[in-house]
Amino acid sequence: MSDFAVRPSKDSRPSEAPDLSAVPMAAAPAIRLRITMLGRMDVRAVTGEPLLPRSRKTRAVLAVLALESPGLVSRQRLADLLWSRRGEEQARGSLRQALHELQETLGADGRGLISATRETVSLNDEGVWTDARALPALARDRVEALNLLQAELLSDLDGLDAAFDAWLAEQRRRLREVALEAATARLAAATTAESRAQEARRVLIIDPAQEPVWRIMIRAEAERGDRGAAFAAWEECRRVFAERFRSAPSPETAALAESLRGEATVMQPQPIRRAVVRGARLGVLPFKVLGDEADAEVSLGLAGEITAALARFRWLVLVDSASVAAAERQQSGEGALDLDFTLSGTVQRAGGRVRVTLRLTDHRPPEAVVWAERFDRDAGDLLALQDEIAAEVVARVDPEILLIEANRAAARHTVMATAYDLLLRAIPAIYRLDRQSYELAGAMLTEATRLEPDYAPAFAWHAYWHLFLVGQGWAPNGADVLAKSEELATRAVALDPSDAQALAILGHVRAFLHHRVAEAVTLYERALALNPNLPMAWVFSALALSYHGKHEEALKRWDRYKRLAPLHPHAFFFDAARLVPLLMMRRHEEVDAAARQVTALHAGFTFPYKIWLSALGHLGRMKEAEEVRRHLMGIEPDFDLAKARERAPLQETHDLAHYLAGLHKAGLT
Repeated sequence: MSDFAVRPSKDSRPSEAPDLSAVPMAAAPAIRLRITMLGRMDVRAVTGEPLLPRSRKTRAVLAVLALESPGLVSRQRLADLLWSRRGEEQARGSLRQALHELQETLGADGRGLISATRETVSLNDEGVWTDARALPALARDRVEALNLLQAELLSDLDGLDAAFDAWLAEQRRRLREVALEAATARLAAATTAESRAQEARRVLIIDPAQEPVWRIMIRAEAERGDRGAAFAAWEECRRVFAERFRSAPSPETAALAESLRGEATVMQPQPIRRAVVRGARLGVLPFKVLGDEADAEVSLGLAGEITAALARFRWLVLVDSASVAAAERQQSGEGALDLDFTLSGTVQRAGGRVRVTLRLTDHRPPEAVVWAERFDRDAGDLLALQDEIAAEVVARVDPEILLIEANRAAARHTVMATAYDLLLRAIPAIYRLDRQSYELAGAMLTEATRLEPDYAPAFAWHAYWHLFLVGQGWAPNGADVLAKSEELATRAVALDPSDAQALAILGHVRAFLHHRVAEAVTLYERALALNPNLPMAWVFSALALSYHGKHEEALKRWDRYKRLAPLHPHAFFFDAARLVPLLMMRRHEEVDAAARQVTALHAGFTFPYKIWLSALGHLGRMKEAEEVRRHLMGIEPDFDLAKARERAPLQETHDLAHYLAGLHKAGLT
C-alpha cells in the first residue's frame, strides 16, 4: 500500500515470478467451494464466505472426502478413522451427526457436492478446489505452488483419533515426497550457479538429510564468487547434521569445504553454533476465576485459544499455560522458564455476562505491566466468546510486544548484533519514513539477511522496505526494485511457507509493485487461513479486493482489521487503506474526513495525500486541494498524472479514470 506502485513493462518483470493466478481460478465458473488443507484447514465459498465446520471431526470427514474425491469412501472406513474406540452403532451415529453438520455448514454453497448412500459418501470434485490436490501437479513449474506445498497438511487436526493420525501421517509423507520430487527436478533443471544455489536450498528445506544437495549448494555459492556464502552453507550443513542427526557430514563434504580455502590441512572442527533466539518468550498464565458463578471451563478454554492464536505469530516463542502452571507449582515461576513477557488475567461470570480482564507484564528490569484491557461479553455462546476475545487480544498484544522489543534492541550495543536484533531496529526506522532512518533500515535488513540466510522474517521485511522505497518516490531504478522485492519476498515464503506475514508481504509486492492482483488475493487468503488475526493481512487483502472493484467487500475486510486492532501502533499506514474503496465508491466527503485523521498521525506518508487530492478535486475544493498538493510535492516533487497512471494498480477502467480525473481537477498535470 506504500503507493500505487510502478507498473512494470513486460521485459522488466522478474523471470522467476510465474503467474499463479490460474492456480485457484482454473475452473472459476464451476468452483463453488475452496478447501485449504496445507497448514490449518479453511473452507470458503467462492464469494469468500467462511464455511469451516465448528467440529474438528467434521472437518476431518470433509478432509478425507476431499483428498479421495471423486472416489467413494465407505461409511465404515470414515467411522473407523475417527471413532475407532466406539462401538459400531455409536460410531456410525457420530458419523451421521458429522455429515449432518457438514451439510448444514455448507448450506446452499455445498448443495449437491456431497453424495451419501447407506454405505458410502463422496465429494463431487468438479465443484471443489482443494490446494492439496491442485498444487502437486504445478509444483515443478511454479515455485509458489512448491512453496505452499511444503506447509504441514491439516496442522490443526492432530490427535483426533489414533487411526486418523496414522492416515494423516501417510498423507503428509506422500505430499512431502511429491514436494521433494518437484524440488529435486527443479534443481536438476537449474542451469546457472545462482539458480542451483536457490533450488538446492528449496530441496534442503524439505529434506535437510540430502547431503549431496548440500555439496551442490556449497559449489554453486563458490561458483557465484561468494566464498562467504559457500562457507556459511558448510557451517549450516554441520549445524543441521549435529542438531538433527547427531552426526557429522561425510569426509567428502568436509573436503569440499576445505578445498575452498585452498589449505593443505584438514579443517579442524569448530564448535557448532546453536540457533540464536529469534523472538520474545511469552508465557500465558492460567487465568484466575473470580466469583461464585465463575466458570472454570471458560478460563481454561480462553487461555488455550489465546495461546494457540499467538502461536501463529512466527516471531513469538510461546510457553503454554500448563508449563507455566507446572513451574509455579514447583515454586520456580517465570524465572525458570526464562520468560520475557507473561499474559495473565481474571475471568468473572455473573448471570448472562462474562468479564475478562487481561494484562501483559514485561519481566525485564524494570518489571512493569505494559498493556491491560477489559472485555465484557454475553455468555450465551461460550465458544464464540473465546474465539472473539482471543482474536482481539492477540491482534493487540503482538504489535505491543514488537514495539517494546524494537525499543529495547535500539538501546543495546550494536557490536555482534544478530539478525533478529537488526530486524527489530529496522522496523520502527521504516515507519519513521525520514530518508536517513529509512536508508539505515535498509542497511540493517541487508546485513540481517547476510548474517542468517535462513531467517525468513528478515527477507520478508527487506521486501517490505522496497515497497516504501517506490511509494515515497525514492527508488532510483524502478525495474531493479521490482525484481529485488520479488526475489526477497519469494525467498521469505520459500524459507517458511507457513509464515502468514511473509505471505501477506509477498501478496503486497505482487499487488502494489507488479499489479498482479489475482495472485495477491490468493496469497492473502492463504495468509488469513494461517493467521486470521494478522491485521496486516486483512488490510492488504482489503486493498487488493478494492483494486479488483470489490469495494464493499474491501470495506468489510478493513472493518475486520479495525475491530481486531483499533489502536495499532502503525495505524497511520493501515488506516490509509480505507481511502481507496471510499474514493472509488464516490464517498468523497468521507475520504476528506478520513484523510485528515490519517495524515495527522504521520505527515510524511505520501499515499493518503494522493487519494485525498483526488477526492478534493471531485469536491471542487480548490483552496484545500492546493494546500494538499503543495504538501505532496514537498515530499515527492516529481509526482504527476503520468506517474499516477503508471503506478495505479486499479484493475477496473472506470476506477482508474475516476482517480485520475480527480487529480486533474485538483490541479495535477
